[in-house]
Amino acid sequence: MLSATSTELIRATLPAVGAAIDEITTLFYRNLFTAEPDLERNLFNRGNQKQGEQQRALAGAIAAFAALQLEPDQVRVDRILSRIAHKHASLGIEPAQYEVVHTHLFAAIVEVLGDAITPPVAAAWDEVYWLMAETLIAMEAGLYQRAGVAVGDVWRDVRVRDRRHESPDTLSFVLASLDGSALPKFAPGQYLSVGVLLADGARQIRQYSLSSAPSSSDWRITVKRIAGQLDDERVATPAGEVSNYMHDNVFEGDVLSVTTPFGDLTLQPDNSPILLASAGIGCTPMIGMLRHLAETSDSRPISVLHADRSPNSHAHRVELTQLVEKLPTAVMHRWYEDLGGRVPESGLQVGRADLDNVTITKGTHAYLCGPLPFMLGLRSALLEKEVADENIHFEVFGPDNWTNGKADELTPVAG
Repeated sequence: MLSATSTELIRATLPAVGAAIDEITTLFYRNLFTAEPDLERNLFNRGNQKQGEQQRALAGAIAAFAALQLEPDQVRVDRILSRIAHKHASLGIEPAQYEVVHTHLFAAIVEVLGDAITPPVAAAWDEVYWLMAETLIAMEAGLYQRAGVAVGDVWRDVRVRDRRHESPDTLSFVLASLDGSALPKFAPGQYLSVGVLLADGARQIRQYSLSSAPSSSDWRITVKRIAGQLDDERVATPAGEVSNYMHDNVFEGDVLSVTTPFGDLTLQPDNSPILLASAGIGCTPMIGMLRHLAETSDSRPISVLHADRSPNSHAHRVELTQLVEKLPTAVMHRWYEDLGGRVPESGLQVGRADLDNVTITKGTHAYLCGPLPFMLGLRSALLEKEVADENIHFEVFGPDNWTNGKADELTPVAG
């Protein structure tokens, strides 16, 4: 908890810092990568940097954490930091890296705000940073310990045992240990990081949900090819460096560098009714959860919702149907923007996902994964159907856009 003096200084200066936070974080990353160029090439997602997503995520996280110190809500703080800690653990982040971030972040704050950063104000924001950093360091230490690895020592080599198409632009890779032993267990819904060496010598890292069940001795990930494109406002989205590399270059027998699984979108340890809702490639953690539920013959009420562009673009479409059929208490609803000439029927509709015809059992825990607008829309609909806010859990692929004031409305599962 912040000291009383620092709390009042943060209350007084948060509006000014918040108004300049985008400029501060942009300058921070520029200075950081100038001083530590290997971090941009070998740790941070260059695509997110180009689009400004990483800058916005950092800016929002700092502002949200600072604001929560003014109206203390430890449960909410823990939920926010849990997601960050799992992402950091999946990258092998170590405590010393927080010192590097501190140096360049505070240099950027001083450069942007100038004389407004008096020594007492600087001390107050320093206290905020280290409160956040030390909480994350402790969380990450716990994650490393539970995973049975030394701090930051999360990387291992695995062999690609199988590669198969799940849709025209998605591939599954089954990963096995090099010596034939079983890979470590994981919780349904978790993810791992994949690091690949690109043609320019950079080692880029991306995270992919495990779409296999934890009972398997192997791991399976599903990778969607991300093509570069222009949106309606002619803003360019760069092609996915790692996804395209894996589609074009990774085949059976190849060796990949991956991490121990982490992630906090995991099933609650109770028998509550379940709703699994996904859109597009957000189906992958849900497939892993469904495989686990089918293998354990789970008998609770289960609702499965999926939205996609078309049946042809729906990765794991057949597998999803087969898994639902193995669960007598499961009901599936699917929406496609283009049914390709098929006639809508029970459980198969044209358009975007909604809950109009979905029965929500009392006490349901909802798990969401997909584009942020999809999840926010479903969250609102779930709240209208009286699903408790703390029972709505989510996973965002990529940085959370905290600064829009909406991502924090979603409640992540505590790790």
